[in-house]
Amino acid sequence: MKKLLLVLLFMFIFSFCFFTAAQSYDVIGEEDQLEIAVWGYPDLKVNVPVRPGGMISVPFVGEVKASGMTPQGLKEYLEKEYSNFIKTPTVSVVVTAVNSFKVFVMGSGIGAGKPGAETAGVTGVTSGAMTLKRKTSLLQLLSMLGFQKDADLHSAYMMRDNKKMKINFHNLVFKGDASQDIQLKPNDLIFVPVNAEKRVRVVGAVKTPGMVAFVDGMTVLDAILSAGGFNEFASQNSVVVMRKEGEETKNIEVPVKSIINSGEITKMPALMPGDTIRVDTGLF
Repeated sequence: MKKLLLVLLFMFIFSFCFFTAAQSYDVIGEEDQLEIAVWGYPDLKVNVPVRPGGMISVPFVGEVKASGMTPQGLKEYLEKEYSNFIKTPTVSVVVTAVNSFKVFVMGSGIGAGKPGAETAGVTGVTSGAMTLKRKTSLLQLLSMLGFQKDADLHSAYMMRDNKKMKINFHNLVFKGDASQDIQLKPNDLIFVPVNAEKRVRVVGAVKTPGMVAFVDGMTVLDAILSAGGFNEFASQNSVVVMRKEGEETKNIEVPVKSIINSGEITKMPALMPGDTIRVDTGLF
């Protein structure tokens, strides 16, 4: 009798633990890893991946559509199936690896990720698809990713099921408005653009031509250094700032090398948002 009570107690704890674990996840998805066991039948224990299409292979039961089910729902389904072979089967379903919880983060306003983001349960902390290892709120994800200096949170948005959510990113991040926070779900899309008016473009003979974030007081040299500096073909005195003034474009010639050699860095022209810096090539 005492032995029976111990067995029943163990089974209760066993089932409770797995039931609790099952409630940690909403639904099983493709690429998740499952551990399935039948109490008292160790040969039936398997570790299976959820294949593309959502199917898994289970001993004696065969092919089962697991994606879209909760772990608890899959447990109950397998217990019903195993009852054709086993009297009162007790099945456990544990999600050992969550790989299906993917969200998509787009836009140049997103940062490259902060230290600790990987260990905090976020993988692939760059723009694009990201796999979340546990339940994460929008604010938690944004705090781990960080932002570019010119991120435009007023224009940022989130989409779920092809519908734009009513979320004020600016109030969420800068005002701490918790009412704007939301628990993320698989396939959510977050878009954070940049404010194009707060960027300058560097083209020509630099190592990494492109857009760079504008900051107050930025000079021509600052922008060139942000673009990787001059390349080996650059004519360092043939630098032109192209500035839009109304319908016209004003060209400002800047002999960068001469200014540096003179030691009068304060004469380096300051930039304005929207400027384009062109570095010409030369033989020398």
